Amino acid sequence: MNYITPLSLFIGYFFIFSLGLVVTIHIVRNRKNYGTQLIGLLTAAIAFSLGVIHATLYIFSVVFFISEQINILFWKFSILTWFVSLIITSLLFSFFREYKKIKSFPFLFYTLLLGLLFGTLLTPDSITLNLNTSLPSSIIFIDPSLINYNLNVITGTITVIFQILNASYFLYITIIINIRSKKNEDTLSILLNAIIFSIPIILNILYILFQQTLFRELFIIILWIAYIGVCIMFVKKPDIVYVLPNRIYSINIYHKSGILLYSYNFKSQNEFKTESTIWGNILIGLNHILSEFLDKEDKINVIQTKEADIVVKYEEDSGYALIVTTNRKNSIVEDLMNNFSNEFKGKYKNELKEILDINKIINVSEFSDLKDLIEKNFQLYL
Repeated sequence: MNYITPLSLFIGYFFIFSLGLVVTIHIVRNRKNYGTQLIGLLTAAIAFSLGVIHATLYIFSVVFFISEQINILFWKFSILTWFVSLIITSLLFSFFREYKKIKSFPFLFYTLLLGLLFGTLLTPDSITLNLNTSLPSSIIFIDPSLINYNLNVITGTITVIFQILNASYFLYITIIINIRSKKNEDTLSILLNAIIFSIPIILNILYILFQQTLFRELFIIILWIAYIGVCIMFVKKPDIVYVLPNRIYSINIYHKSGILLYSYNFKSQNEFKTESTIWGNILIGLNHILSEFLDKEDKINVIQTKEADIVVKYEEDSGYALIVTTNRKNSIVEDLMNNFSNEFKGKYKNELKEILDINKIINVSEFSDLKDLIEKNFQLYL
């Protein structure tokens, strides 16, 4: 028996399994760096499901022979894990396009196909095992080319359709992101990973259609290579999930008297085309918003227009309001506003204290060097 292929796969599995555990733990511990708890957990789920669960089920299906029933069970669970991993990955890819907004299609269709697959896998003849050697009496370390799994027509059709839809969706999302993005270097890693990730999907489809074990082994090898690339991207650039779909157009700091202390416009301001009449109404109402510093508990925290959200953070103790114009209010923007506001209060503590009295003359030139502080805290959106 040829031991080179099973040993190579087992060594590769050990590396992927270890990498999956390390990356999963890293993501869970640093999940705040991924924008929200949800994005962090989804990212960790992808790392764990592909690197730990799916890899383990695959190895025990093709490298070890335990019994016909158990091996088939392992293969069925590996298919289910592959389906779930692709759905989670598609969900995360949808965030690349638009932050925390999920299109009902294709996920409803994915869920339907997952349910159909689960139902068909419960039937006895959904998958059969062909062993090109004599049936062993005990657990053996086997050459993967000797063991083959045949899917019946229904199971194979569902699996093929699902994977075609996923590969198409990955490529579609990455193309849209690349077109919309102003920084192609940020989207290049996503595009490359999507292309590489589509290759094992194609190989798996070929294995289902032609039942050649070579396609199955190439599938897992390319998948693991793509998995390593995805792990590197997730560890080195955790912000990529929420930065790409977000835009910040401007930052304004107003004194509670309504005087503008500082204004900063981002390069993406050119993409922001709010009607002048809407902006006029917003600016007219600004003094009313700032007057809520004095005696109202329920303050207006966001003004929504057709193309943007104007997020307001009040600092009653320091007598100013931080106003950020963004394409969508979310926890990422709010966290950046909190961090910036804390540094701003610390740096200009004396200046802000002097102008707490609204009758005092305000010298806005004292805040003219805020550019560096803004760019430091909002550098992801420059």
